[in-house]
Amino acid sequence: MNLNQKSLLAKASVFTLIGLATTSNLFAAADTAGGDLKSDDFVGVTFWIISMALVAATAFFFLETQRVTAKWKTSLTVSGLVTLVAATHYFYMRDVWVATGASPTVFRYIDWMITVPLLMVEFFLILSAITKVPAGVFWRLMIGTLVMLLGGYLGEAGYMNVMVAFIIGMLGWAYIIYEIFLGEAGKINAASAPPSVQKAFSLMRWIVVVGWAIYPVGYALGYLTGANPADSSDMLNITYNLADVVNKIAFGVIIWTAAVSESDKAAAKA
Repeated sequence: MNLNQKSLLAKASVFTLIGLATTSNLFAAADTAGGDLKSDDFVGVTFWIISMALVAATAFFFLETQRVTAKWKTSLTVSGLVTLVAATHYFYMRDVWVATGASPTVFRYIDWMITVPLLMVEFFLILSAITKVPAGVFWRLMIGTLVMLLGGYLGEAGYMNVMVAFIIGMLGWAYIIYEIFLGEAGKINAASAPPSVQKAFSLMRWIVVVGWAIYPVGYALGYLTGANPADSSDMLNITYNLADVVNKIAFGVIIWTAAVSESDKAAAKA
């Protein structure tokens, strides 16, 4: 089997995988009680649009793994896994919302418990593609991520006072920001990474600062303003949905840009 045949086979496999995943979720959506999406249900519409955007991003990232050099394939594959996991959860969250009108808190946090650590791993992976990175960087990013998510879930699920849980989550987020700006990860990037990787790393960490700020804003609007519960639920889910599509897809696109740039340079030198 030559290189072109292998590439075609890989592309066919990706489209088959995405097609099966999408079809199974569409059938699941059709079977949901009261599962008709109303045209005036803006929250439900955002769930649906974002599901499709995540599926499209998944296909793109998996296909682009054939374009980059070996040391970048893992980073792009992880980007595809993030959007694939998120797309699958969004189909189910859409069903929960349309059928019940209730916030799919459990599904959302299951999604975040998988995808957010993977996003943090991306910082470790892109640095590992250009230099040796201590394992401590990986574990510090994981600890910050878990503290952030645990605080948010305990507050939203009603297991802890919402303000106390909010503070815990913010501390985890602050710990992540410190590591990628002033901690060992940030220092390795500044000292060892080529310009394209430094640019990608910088954009990724600003997504963590600016893009991820949408989540605590959504939490505050949903739980700390004393607004009507129905209105708060709508605002919370719209905010979270828009944040997810920007942060997850944008993260992958930034990594793809760095991977393609470095791969093209390697090919030019060969």
